[in-house]
Amino acid sequence: MRPAAASRRGAGYRAFLAHRISGLALALFLPAHFLTLGLALEGAEALDRFLAFAELPLVKAAEWGLVVFLAVHLALGARLLVLELGPWRGMRTAWLGWAAGVAVVTGLAFLVVA
Repeated sequence: MRPAAASRRGAGYRAFLAHRISGLALALFLPAHFLTLGLALEGAEALDRFLAFAELPLVKAAEWGLVVFLAVHLALGARLLVLELGPWRGMRTAWLGWAAGVAVVTGLAFLVVA
Protein backbone atom coordinates (compact mmCIF):
# COMPACT_ATOMS: atom_id res chain seq x y z
CA MET A 1 0.00 0.00 0.00
CA ARG A 2 1.24 3.48 -0.82
CA PRO A 3 2.18 5.66 2.18
CA ALA A 4 -0.14 8.49 1.05
CA ALA A 5 -3.14 6.17 0.94
CA ALA A 6 -2.32 4.76 4.37
CA SER A 7 -2.16 8.24 5.90
CA ARG A 8 -5.73 8.93 4.76
CA ARG A 9 -7.20 6.17 6.90
CA GLY A 10 -6.46 7.49 10.35
CA ALA A 11 -8.43 9.57 12.81
CA GLY A 12 -6.16 12.55 12.20
CA TYR A 13 -7.11 12.68 8.54
CA ARG A 14 -10.81 12.48 9.39
CA ALA A 15 -10.31 15.34 11.86
CA PHE A 16 -8.54 17.30 9.13
CA LEU A 17 -11.48 16.75 6.79
CA ALA A 18 -14.05 17.64 9.44
CA HIS A 19 -12.21 20.86 10.27
CA ARG A 20 -11.94 21.87 6.60
CA ILE A 21 -15.53 20.93 5.69
CA SER A 22 -16.96 22.72 8.73
CA GLY A 23 -14.91 25.78 7.84
CA LEU A 24 -16.26 25.73 4.29
CA ALA A 25 -19.83 25.38 5.56
CA LEU A 26 -19.34 28.37 7.85
CA ALA A 27 -17.85 30.39 5.00
CA LEU A 28 -20.86 29.55 2.81
CA PHE A 29 -23.18 30.67 5.61
CA LEU A 30 -21.65 34.14 5.88
CA PRO A 31 -23.40 35.66 2.82
CA ALA A 32 -26.79 34.53 4.19
CA HIS A 33 -25.91 36.05 7.55
CA PHE A 34 -24.98 39.37 5.96
CA LEU A 35 -28.20 39.29 3.92
CA THR A 36 -30.17 38.91 7.13
CA LEU A 37 -28.34 41.81 8.71
CA GLY A 38 -29.08 43.86 5.60
CA LEU A 39 -32.77 43.00 5.87
CA ALA A 40 -32.75 44.28 9.44
CA LEU A 41 -31.45 47.59 8.15
CA GLU A 42 -34.22 47.80 5.52
CA GLY A 43 -36.93 47.78 8.14
CA ALA A 44 -39.07 45.65 10.37
CA GLU A 45 -41.31 44.28 7.59
CA ALA A 46 -38.46 42.76 5.57
CA LEU A 47 -36.90 41.26 8.67
CA ASP A 48 -40.25 39.85 9.83
CA ARG A 49 -40.71 38.09 6.47
CA PHE A 50 -37.28 36.52 6.79
CA LEU A 51 -37.89 35.50 10.40
CA ALA A 52 -41.14 33.80 9.34
CA PHE A 53 -39.12 31.88 6.73
CA ALA A 54 -36.55 30.98 9.41
CA GLU A 55 -39.25 29.20 11.42
CA LEU A 56 -39.66 26.47 8.77
CA PRO A 57 -38.56 23.02 9.99
CA LEU A 58 -35.96 22.58 7.24
CA VAL A 59 -34.40 25.94 8.09
CA LYS A 60 -34.39 25.01 11.79
CA ALA A 61 -32.61 21.75 10.96
CA ALA A 62 -30.05 23.64 8.88
CA GLU A 63 -29.56 26.05 11.78
CA TRP A 64 -28.84 23.12 14.09
CA GLY A 65 -26.34 21.74 11.56
CA LEU A 66 -24.65 25.11 11.40
CA VAL A 67 -24.26 25.18 15.19
CA VAL A 68 -22.75 21.68 15.11
CA PHE A 69 -20.35 22.71 12.32
CA LEU A 70 -19.34 25.73 14.36
CA ALA A 71 -18.67 23.55 17.42
CA VAL A 72 -16.66 21.05 15.34
CA HIS A 73 -14.60 23.83 13.78
CA LEU A 74 -14.00 25.49 17.14
CA ALA A 75 -13.05 22.30 18.97
CA LEU A 76 -10.74 20.98 16.25
CA GLY A 77 -9.17 24.41 15.76
CA ALA A 78 -8.53 24.73 19.50
CA ARG A 79 -6.96 21.25 19.44
CA LEU A 80 -4.62 22.33 16.65
CA LEU A 81 -3.63 25.49 18.50
CA VAL A 82 -2.87 23.55 21.67
CA LEU A 83 -0.79 21.04 19.71
CA GLU A 84 1.15 23.75 17.89
CA LEU A 85 1.71 26.10 20.80
CA GLY A 86 1.93 23.60 23.66
CA PRO A 87 4.76 21.35 24.78
CA TRP A 88 3.12 18.20 23.35
CA ARG A 89 4.38 16.34 20.33
CA GLY A 90 2.62 13.92 18.03
CA MET A 91 -0.96 13.59 16.84
CA ARG A 92 -2.70 13.20 20.22
CA THR A 93 -5.57 11.37 18.57
CA ALA A 94 -7.20 10.80 21.95
CA TRP A 95 -7.98 14.52 21.96
CA LEU A 96 -10.19 13.99 18.92
CA GLY A 97 -12.72 12.33 21.21
CA TRP A 98 -12.89 15.48 23.30
CA ALA A 99 -13.44 17.58 20.19
CA ALA A 100 -16.24 15.27 19.04
CA GLY A 101 -17.73 15.34 22.52
CA VAL A 102 -17.78 19.14 22.55
CA ALA A 103 -19.57 19.16 19.20
CA VAL A 104 -22.16 16.59 20.32
CA VAL A 105 -22.85 18.34 23.62
CA THR A 106 -23.18 21.69 21.86
CA GLY A 107 -25.58 20.24 19.30
CA LEU A 108 -27.70 18.61 22.02
CA ALA A 109 -27.72 21.81 24.07
CA PHE A 110 -28.91 23.74 21.02
CA LEU A 111 -31.71 21.22 20.47
CA VAL A 112 -32.82 21.58 24.08
CA VAL A 113 -32.74 25.39 24.06
CA ALA A 114 -34.17 25.96 20.58
